[in-house]
Amino acid sequence: MEVHRELGHGFLEIVYKDALELLFYQSKVPYEREKRYDVYFKGIKLPHNFFADFVMFDKIILEVKSVSALTDEHIAQTLNYLKVSGCKLGFLVNFGRMKLEIKRLVY
Repeated sequence: MEVHRELGHGFLEIVYKDALELLFYQSKVPYEREKRYDVYFKGIKLPHNFFADFVMFDKIILEVKSVSALTDEHIAQTLNYLKVSGCKLGFLVNFGRMKLEIKRLVY
């Protein structure tokens, strides 16, 4: 909320990621940015990887968007990250609207 309060809406997604990373670092919140996850099918690693925007405390996925409206595809993307990561909780945060939009997702 602090990032949205200060920057408002309308910036590119990368700006919000940079601001969030700065806050996490300053607050000593354990996180990984752009964490890569491999995808397996029948025990075989597929060539495509998923990159979660942030993984916090080794168990929470934070997916950042800056769009006019969240779609089912954004929700599915975050759920896929939860599935491949083994994490149970995810937050999909949209900075692209006047009011900060947050969806809590559980897998």
